[in-house]
Amino acid sequence: MSHPPRLDPAVLIIPLLALMIALVCPGRVPIRASVSAPAPSQPAATAPGRSESAGDANGWTWPLPGPVTVARAFQAPEHPFGPGHRGVDLSSPPGSPVAAARSGVVGFAGWVGDRWVVTVVHGSLRTTYEPVRLLVHEGDQVARGEQIGLLEAGHSGCPTAACLHWGLLRGAEYLNPLTFFHRIRPRLLPLLG
Repeated sequence: MSHPPRLDPAVLIIPLLALMIALVCPGRVPIRASVSAPAPSQPAATAPGRSESAGDANGWTWPLPGPVTVARAFQAPEHPFGPGHRGVDLSSPPGSPVAAARSGVVGFAGWVGDRWVVTVVHGSLRTTYEPVRLLVHEGDQVARGEQIGLLEAGHSGCPTAACLHWGLLRGAEYLNPLTFFHRIRPRLLPLLG
């Protein structure tokens, strides 16, 4: 009589490590710095598509020079490990300057997986920027609009030469960074006939 095959514990190491990292470091990057800053109030509308706005009265600015085009919108996951798009992809040419969307402290600047990532901590919120060629170091104070890197090509799923994946988190909760910008409504001209 043969015995059933035994489960090799080594097979479980990678999934267990991935789970531990996800629980300890939500958002894929560790946070090592913090600053005190009030959380901004959310405007009534979001800014899908294209916007010419340089910033908002809430202290936020676009991380790329305008006009900003959203190549892929935010899609919140139903649960922490579920499918979704945990940020927005903004189209821009490779080498475009990437700026801090709000003043804060660089909580992480380094290699994650297959790309360079910068995380800026803004009190209870933190923003992530990838893929970028780093111009800052962990612990650096950055002002709103200050350049933190240069956009690199190679973001998977980007329909253009390069896209910045811009994420926003409050604790372990992913938020849509576009909620901090007012939508510019289209202005229709009368039909002249």
